[in-house]
Amino acid sequence: MLKPQEQLELIKRGAVEIIREQELSDKLERSYQTGKPLVIKQGFDPTAPDLHIGHMVSIRKLKTFQDLGHTVVFLIGDFTGMIGDPSGRSSTRNAMTREDVVRNAETYKSQIFRVLDPQKTVIDFNSRWCSGMKFEDVLALTSRYTVARILERDDFAKRYSEGKPISMLEFMYPLVQGYDSVAIRADVELGGTDQKFNLLVGRDLQREYGQEPQVVMTMPILVGTDGVEKMSKSLGNYIAICDEPDQMFGKTMSIPDTLIYDYFRLATDISADELEEIKRQLEQPDINPMTLKKSLARRLVEIYHGPGAADAAQAGFEKQFSKREVPDDIPDLLIESADDKMWLPRVITASGIVKTNGAAMRLIKQGGVKINGETVVDKDFQVPLREGLIIKIGKRHYFKVGKK
Repeated sequence: MLKPQEQLELIKRGAVEIIREQELSDKLERSYQTGKPLVIKQGFDPTAPDLHIGHMVSIRKLKTFQDLGHTVVFLIGDFTGMIGDPSGRSSTRNAMTREDVVRNAETYKSQIFRVLDPQKTVIDFNSRWCSGMKFEDVLALTSRYTVARILERDDFAKRYSEGKPISMLEFMYPLVQGYDSVAIRADVELGGTDQKFNLLVGRDLQREYGQEPQVVMTMPILVGTDGVEKMSKSLGNYIAICDEPDQMFGKTMSIPDTLIYDYFRLATDISADELEEIKRQLEQPDINPMTLKKSLARRLVEIYHGPGAADAAQAGFEKQFSKREVPDDIPDLLIESADDKMWLPRVITASGIVKTNGAAMRLIKQGGVKINGETVVDKDFQVPLREGLIIKIGKRHYFKVGKK
């Protein structure tokens, strides 16, 4: 096992904030002296069936803790998933059914081991303790926190000041997530920067229940492929770790040039020296960003599918794009919109190739629409209106989509 200071340096790499670093140093020292590993927790609500590379930013940090000999608890929030995390939301989230949550949770269990070591990972479900709580236990939990403190959250404060509804169910979410840390006696909890409030509630509740408070560690949030919003399946701007290799490669090639550096930094295992070289190249006016995107796409496919799949995905992409299978004289399709996105069927009808949304949806269902070389079969897909996006409609109609 590495010495505590060496462990700390590895753990700190890439983190946004550690609350508190001295406490983490003390915990690492104690673990080193006693030989007892720390309990490292991160929770994931199974609100969608697939994990994406945005989730992997913190999951790869969990792997760092594993490699240092600590115990990782991958906590599936099958109970909290039915409430829905209100973090960052401007409106009340619809609750999920038990069936949806269980189905999604099963996919998580199979996907995390593409990164984590199954022999060193504890998978737990917060329904194990939450489902058995009596009403008097719930009241005791709520007595540990105040409404005033919950309203310190930016999203709740904003909704409250604007007169927008906040359900009591949503009020309970931070308490239930915080109680998870009490139940498993977490030493460290990881989460995105948008989770900071919830993670701190866990610290507070551990004190209330007579436990040593966990160290809170926030990790960066990966922006989605649209270059605007946090990566999210519901927004359609995600790269799932279970995507087929060619699909993963194509989605990566579709990101704005401005995201190349952050994707290398947050989504790959690139060394500090290599990252510095990427930064230097991006600053050179004569460097074609597509070359760097290919390198990025290749790395991502290799991480989740292996080098052979990466070779095949790159060859397939280059066959379609580099060998001029896409015409040089692609017309612009400039769309007037107040937003930076538009519903895919409306984009198709705007091209004039089909006249109605219904016809556009049938074309999508038949696999007749591609965006940057990737077939899109989701009729609800929101097309980002930005430079560099090419849509193929039917067998031969290409357009460069942009905002008017």
